[in-house]
Amino acid sequence: MGRRSDHSREQLETLILDAAAALVAETGLARFSSREVARRIGYSIGTLHNVFGTADRLVTAINTRSFGLWAAYLRGRLAAAPDGDRIAALVDGYFDFARANTHLWTAIYDHRLPPDTTLPDADQQARGVLTEIVIGEVAHALGRPADERVAALARSLIATVHGHCAFAISGTWALMGEAAPEVAALARVRETLALQRD
Repeated sequence: MGRRSDHSREQLETLILDAAAALVAETGLARFSSREVARRIGYSIGTLHNVFGTADRLVTAINTRSFGLWAAYLRGRLAAAPDGDRIAALVDGYFDFARANTHLWTAIYDHRLPPDTTLPDADQQARGVLTEIVIGEVAHALGRPADERVAALARSLIATVHGHCAFAISGTWALMGEAAPEVAALARVRETLALQRD
């Protein structure tokens, strides 16, 4: 029988989220199990449901947390950018975070909410920080305000880098004979920015 009152609700939320994120990091989303999370923390599956409601909400929380870690990682890379090459730091940081946290990174894109469910505002805002970082850096690189045109361009550049990164993580680039997908992604970004400056 699981423990019933060892922790407050806030403590339980942190305990569950820590254990659930660790499980996804180890096994990937396909092998994720709420029952295994409950077993690891010594509580019943009912406790997880009382705190998070559903497995989807728990995975949503894991993914939102991953976005936060990723944003912090990118900020760190930007702060240490050699010679001020912040665009290279962004692209490198994108790839490096995905490689270092492959299961957590792929879980972001593998998880789908049920059709009748929307992402809560707090999660949308937390996840949007990552895109805002990129929009700010693209605006800076172009010497323009971060208006909707720059935001649209930044989102397209994210998609470009993401595609290269996803192919690298899955091994698709290697099958295609591409040995340096990160270099290719950075080249595409630089080409696009150069065209925007002309």
